[in-house]
Amino acid sequence: MKELLKLYENKQPEIVFNWKDSETEAEGWTVINSLRGGAAGGGTRMREGLDMNEVLSLAKTMEVKFTVSGPTIGGAKSGINFNPHDPRKKGVLERWYKAVSPLLKSYYGTGGDLNVDEIHEVIPITESCGVWHPQEGVFSGHFQPTEADKINRIGQLRQGVIKVLENTDFSPDVSRKYTVADMITGYGVAEGVRHYYEIYGGEVKGKRAVVQGFGNVGSAAAYYLAQMGAKVVGIIDRDGGLINEEGFSFEEIKQLFLNKDGNTLVSDQMIPFTEINEKIWNLDTEIFAPCAASRLITKEQISSMIESGLEVISCGANVPFADKEIFFGNIMEYTDERVSLIPDFISNCGMARVFAYFMERKVQMTDEAIFNDTSMTIKNAIQNTFDHNSDKTNISKTAFEIALKQLV
Repeated sequence: MKELLKLYENKQPEIVFNWKDSETEAEGWTVINSLRGGAAGGGTRMREGLDMNEVLSLAKTMEVKFTVSGPTIGGAKSGINFNPHDPRKKGVLERWYKAVSPLLKSYYGTGGDLNVDEIHEVIPITESCGVWHPQEGVFSGHFQPTEADKINRIGQLRQGVIKVLENTDFSPDVSRKYTVADMITGYGVAEGVRHYYEIYGGEVKGKRAVVQGFGNVGSAAAYYLAQMGAKVVGIIDRDGGLINEEGFSFEEIKQLFLNKDGNTLVSDQMIPFTEINEKIWNLDTEIFAPCAASRLITKEQISSMIESGLEVISCGANVPFADKEIFFGNIMEYTDERVSLIPDFISNCGMARVFAYFMERKVQMTDEAIFNDTSMTIKNAIQNTFDHNSDKTNISKTAFEIALKQLV
């Protein structure tokens, strides 16, 4: 696996597009690792301090993810080095998408990512640049449908991603009009835990869980884990967090979900960040869902969790460990050798899978069909890993080997 990984990591990306904004200090990159299958896909993120290497590592991560979620295309990513809270953000995004629109028409598909919203920013701004849908390039380059078929499938994709959830099994409050895009990634993270216990033995109900991050992914993961009967004992967010060693009830987690301010945890019981960051890693817990930013989790933190009874990690963040390597650094390897670590490209593939699902010819548009498709995709990937290695350790190593054999 290490040799395959080295070959894959060291292979130069096929396309690197670099942009410097004419009106602000913003700089952006689209990195296309390969045009496997004639196209490449990956979202657009924005954060201050982002550089080309971050975008490259995420593009390579996307390519691995597509081996699980489909379609069989290359990995790509876009990133803009700019403060997402700056009032000039909208203008930056408008100029960025205008510059990158020829790629989006031909062979590159994008979507929302960190600090860039799929529904309110990506779709309307790309439309104004003459792109039918941010995934149009995947249709053009990979599927190569007839014009009529392309129109039908793009319509299906457009409708599906912003579909308002109507089923109370999937929506915390149907009156609030949560969409597929709001909930699907966190749902997949929780389903990864459920399928892990089904396949490797055990059950979610009664297990204690810690969730890192309470944005779209973390809050949804906490919601669905609590719905399954897991006891969420700790939540750590950017500005603080909450601990309840008895476990928050499903109703309490649901209320926290409904009360969040955008992507931020809100509670009058909040523990300041420095205090919770000392305590949370020592809680007795079996399940950990890292759903905050990439490269945050230290070896000390994970060691403390392992000593406190940790059994399984389902990654909501891409590359959650504080490793320098693109994939599988020392901290990730140390973790994988000691507990069950479901890698990000399986557990957080929900949105990529939704795109792939809606790109197929004619599919069912019900909440159940969409969510069950993501659930089964994750289940099949975990089952495939188990079939190659039935041990509860080295799950990520095995999963990477399966994926890389398709790419190298």
